[in-house]
Amino acid sequence: MNKIFNPNKSKIYFDQYLFISISLLSIMGLLFLYSASQGSTETIIKQSLFVVFGLILMFVLSQPDPDFYKNNALFFLILSIILIFLTMLFGKEVNGAQRWLDLGFFTLQASEIIKIALPVFLAAYLYDKPLPINLLQTFITLVLILTIVNLIRVQPDLGTSLVILVAGLYILFLAGLSWRFIGISFGIFILSLPFIWNNFLEPFQRQRILTLLDPSADPYGSGWNITQSKIAIGSGGLEGKGYQMGSQAHLDFLPETETDFIFSVIAEEFGFIGVCILVSLFIFILLRCLYLALNARDRFCRLTIGGLSLLFISTVFINLAMVVGIIPVVGMPLPFISKGGSSLLSFYIAFGIIISMATHKKLMQR
Repeated sequence: MNKIFNPNKSKIYFDQYLFISISLLSIMGLLFLYSASQGSTETIIKQSLFVVFGLILMFVLSQPDPDFYKNNALFFLILSIILIFLTMLFGKEVNGAQRWLDLGFFTLQASEIIKIALPVFLAAYLYDKPLPINLLQTFITLVLILTIVNLIRVQPDLGTSLVILVAGLYILFLAGLSWRFIGISFGIFILSLPFIWNNFLEPFQRQRILTLLDPSADPYGSGWNITQSKIAIGSGGLEGKGYQMGSQAHLDFLPETETDFIFSVIAEEFGFIGVCILVSLFIFILLRCLYLALNARDRFCRLTIGGLSLLFISTVFINLAMVVGIIPVVGMPLPFISKGGSSLLSFYIAFGIIISMATHKKLMQR
């Protein structure tokens, strides 16, 4: 007679490599933020609370079986969409952007939640579909992705909308999207660029792209941020100027030092060596996630781990590419490093789900 063998119902699900590396990255983030905020104790205390709560949240979310996330993926997606609409109706406006929902004790950026909910839902929807996925399934998935991307874009939040688009496309690709469809879609995208430029980009977003092409055209206006960022990164040299000794940040030449341009502060103070250590830690986390994806118990887990880990490294890449002038400035925080509760907690949530997918194995038969 066959019996289901459950080796230990009270087992704690935990990946020491991810937990240690993310904890180390979080501590480094607090040290970097202290310098970037010019020694603001209030900023560090607030960020420390988010870090502690985030680590606890990551551990808690790693305990449920992956079936919990698969069965509730639609609920989580609908909830995050409701939060987006609430933000559009009642959101707090900052610098012309209505992205935050004031909950009294916490200001929530709902787009940070939906960027996790969407990949999990798409993995749940596509995990049992025959490979390669057919045209109807591809069309349904793309309509959902583009609808959500547009909801975020109109806030306006180009950076997060791009990340959500990439996250959704990752899941489609990992689920078996045909190369022919990818090629045709890329061709259509290239041909549509003039239409996108004229109808989907805000004037300030177009200016950022023009500034990328020629920062020297307006060095004291639209080109100021990226110019000062490059100066900070280049002046760090091999070993950096020393902790809290960066002139660009501490003399207020460099903007948004606590959020978008915190990497520039790190490069100026710790130099090429410090940057290499930080980037190596990001790469280690990605490689660990990819290893866990390859060894996950089923296709849903593999899709979810792959999608969320590629979302993580894409956010890192966009931030680094932005501050060195490879892509336009889009307002993208550096994961676990930049100031910001919603963004920080979203990645703790993502890695809690990843650990759940990686550590729960199927029950053995005997």
